[in-house]
Amino acid sequence: MKQERAVFGFKAGYWAALLMELFERWAFYGIFALIAIYMESPQSKGGLGFSSEDRGAIQGVVTFLIYFLPVLTGSIADRFGFRRVLLVAFVILGVGYYSMGKVTEYSALFAVFAMVGVGAALFKPVIVGTVSLNTTSSNDTVGFGIFYMVVNIGGFVGPFVASKMRDVNWDYVFLTSAAVIGINLILLFTLYKGNRNAVKIKREKFSKELTLVFVNMYKAFLNYRFLLFVIIMSGFWMMYWQIFFTLPVYIAQWIDTTTIYNSAKWIAYTFGNNEGGINPEMLQNLGAATIVLFQVVVSNLIKRVRPLTSILFGILLSSLAMVVMSFGVNGWIIIIAIVFFTFGEMVSSPRTQEFVGRIAPKEMIGVYMGYSFLPVAFGSLAGGFLSGRLTARISDLYSRAIDELIKRGYTDTHTILRMDKEDQLSITMERLGMDRTELIHYLYETYQPYTIWWYFGAIGLLTVLGFLLYNTFVMPSKEKNKA
Repeated sequence: MKQERAVFGFKAGYWAALLMELFERWAFYGIFALIAIYMESPQSKGGLGFSSEDRGAIQGVVTFLIYFLPVLTGSIADRFGFRRVLLVAFVILGVGYYSMGKVTEYSALFAVFAMVGVGAALFKPVIVGTVSLNTTSSNDTVGFGIFYMVVNIGGFVGPFVASKMRDVNWDYVFLTSAAVIGINLILLFTLYKGNRNAVKIKREKFSKELTLVFVNMYKAFLNYRFLLFVIIMSGFWMMYWQIFFTLPVYIAQWIDTTTIYNSAKWIAYTFGNNEGGINPEMLQNLGAATIVLFQVVVSNLIKRVRPLTSILFGILLSSLAMVVMSFGVNGWIIIIAIVFFTFGEMVSSPRTQEFVGRIAPKEMIGVYMGYSFLPVAFGSLAGGFLSGRLTARISDLYSRAIDELIKRGYTDTHTILRMDKEDQLSITMERLGMDRTELIHYLYETYQPYTIWWYFGAIGLLTVLGFLLYNTFVMPSKEKNKA
């Protein structure tokens, strides 16, 4: 049998997987970083004009699907083969991204975005499995390190390109993501080889494997230590997902980004939009850039720190960053908060696998590791609905404008609620005798939308407290000094 040629110490299949991951993350984050703004933006500005609650529900459910379904899709990939599952995933993703730019009704967008979630869930375990199959014990640490960096490169490039596209036309955002998935289809038929041997081994065990997935999950949840870990860690992810759920809309509605735009010509040229400011996704993208630049350094600095200490410090730092976001409307404050939040994520998130290893029974450590991402799924589901509700009640600009109209005696609420959101602001400006800047400043000072970040910061602090209590009362005594 002809041996596969290695390039820089890795098989060709490894590099094919890396390219696919790069383009899939490009396509996904190109949509994901902007979807909150797209859903809540007024129709007169090219958005869909959805309510905050509707937006939060869609984001929470779809993100849950992406991180929960790999429990099942990994078995599907083993049964039918990596190549076939990737083909199905790319077709679903391509059609889904294209369709997201064509539908405007709530139920229709929910359906096609959920379809994207299924496609991403099919892709995720296959590509990780491919990297595993194409690395060895001598290079797997480096191989997965490069893989993680590629994830964040794609997570940076996608929103950057999408931001430029939406300044031209929102349709181009979705067309670009669909086209990038098309590149992956070309790679699939040219460079990718798959897992042919694994298909033969698993062919007659599919139904048993699916049953075993739920049996093992049930057994894992019977371990109260693991169940409590999932509940507590879900708090961190509830807070984390607000970077994608709540922050983009908050920046678009309240934050003055002209201070950043005017600070340097190269910033204005590279990151600026057509209105003399910076799009929210460009600021949000600093998180991915920070990880690409500093994750290796941070990992080396904390490698001798106990996992629990690292987790606690990281979550605490991210929680404080949430509070920093409430310190004013200057765009530079948001930049500082995002960078601090990301450092907290880099310190805490990678160490959770080690922590799970300390609480898992030795005979089931593989099973527990497989379910250690469940807090990501449950945190996103709860975080999406919480984001929608809190935004509607505390920080939605258009809702606050309507509140002010009602407070001043405006009675035709049925009519105004059916208007385009920009028309709602226009009526409010006319009634209060203010221009747009004055109105936003008035509503900011009167209704204090920034307090929404206190709630999310509090969730992070409760997570820290939960882990401290966990280590004191739940952690096995022999592991307390190691965790």
